Amino acid sequence: MKTLSLSLRGKLVELRDDARGLALIEFAFSLPVLVVLSMAGLETANLALAHMRVSQIAMLVADNAARVRTSIDEADVNEIMTGAELSSDSLKLKANGRIFLSDLEPNGQTGSNAGQFIRWQRCWGNGAFTSSYGVANAGATNSSMANGMGPGTTAATKIQAASGSAVMFVEVAYNYQPLVSNTLFGAKVIRYSSAFTVRERTDQAIKNAGNLATSATAACT
Repeated sequence: MKTLSLSLRGKLVELRDDARGLALIEFAFSLPVLVVLSMAGLETANLALAHMRVSQIAMLVADNAARVRTSIDEADVNEIMTGAELSSDSLKLKANGRIFLSDLEPNGQTGSNAGQFIRWQRCWGNGAFTSSYGVANAGATNSSMANGMGPGTTAATKIQAASGSAVMFVEVAYNYQPLVSNTLFGAKVIRYSSAFTVRERTDQAIKNAGNLATSATAACT
């Protein structure tokens, strides 16, 4: 019996000191935490990248629209929106967002009706959004857009077109598409705007030289 007891004690001591598989056990315990932290990091990076891409697309559309010289046509707008689509393919912006391109100008009114107005507006994308700053012809006959377009409530924080010129104002709204899940940040809408003054364009009315049907244009319908 004494010999058996000593043998059992030796086995228990040997088992206690056996470190084989310890690393595997520790890894098994830490794996869920590691996976959660990795997914959170990837989702955070993806959200930051989406913000950057949407901001760049707003600037790209405004800049390209402002570069159209002499006059601007529906075909020009279509080309600009095609460029935006190619630049935003990874975001699936067409399905989940909307771009608003507005021509902002002084309304030509005097006195209390003086201000800015949206001569025309074009839209692209299937996202269920409306512009935060106005639609075509807003402010044309009154001072409802006296301070211009953009975030804020005062003229100092809004965009205004100079006399005899126009500004291409772009707003992009996007339903963020998570890389992993919406659990971490929840459903998010990303919005960015950008504006560029037109270059050497004196005729701001939008043309339709190709007689494109409304369905073939970027009309905001």
